[in-house]
Amino acid sequence: MSGERRDYFEAMYGATDDPYELRSRWYEQRKRAVLMASLPRARYASAYEPGCGAAELTVELAQRCDAVLASDFSAHAVAAARRRTASLGNVRVEPHTLPADWPVDAAPFDLIVLSEVGYFLEAPAMQKVSALCAATLGPGGTLVACDWRPDFRERALATNRVHGMLAGIGLPRLVLHEEDDFVLQVWSRDRHSVAQHEGIR
Repeated sequence: MSGERRDYFEAMYGATDDPYELRSRWYEQRKRAVLMASLPRARYASAYEPGCGAAELTVELAQRCDAVLASDFSAHAVAAARRRTASLGNVRVEPHTLPADWPVDAAPFDLIVLSEVGYFLEAPAMQKVSALCAATLGPGGTLVACDWRPDFRERALATNRVHGMLAGIGLPRLVLHEEDDFVLQVWSRDRHSVAQHEGIR
């Protein structure tokens, strides 16, 4: 990400632990609920969540995952996320700048969640992130992308391009949820639906 965007995030998280009001806004609470309900497996062994910000989603992922590695490129956001998850022994928060610091050595991941992060990256960086998702997602693993759709000043890449690059990995898509405000997609190396896994069909 550019130095200008880094300064933008450092200023926001330097002023408050929750600049997007993730804890108080119903929009954000509902969006997290939609994302969590879209995960095809009840439980995951290991998850990676880059761009974790204030770690509200991280807290919910920790309830469904044995281990969560969360990261952010903002030092203030990392500090806020560590405070938010201090009581969660299965969460680790690290400073990562994408794509350079993608934790290849910690792979494979059963779950990778890219929530509101891809559109801050320039196209070459996002293309590299897509390739890293493909390289570090484990057998049967789940890849999630959830992104704001309207335009805004700090955006570097259109949401449809972010999702197009991730779709280009070639994984079967299990979920497409579209609203005026956001789009959510879930892909998996395992093409079977939840109903198929449960023997309903």
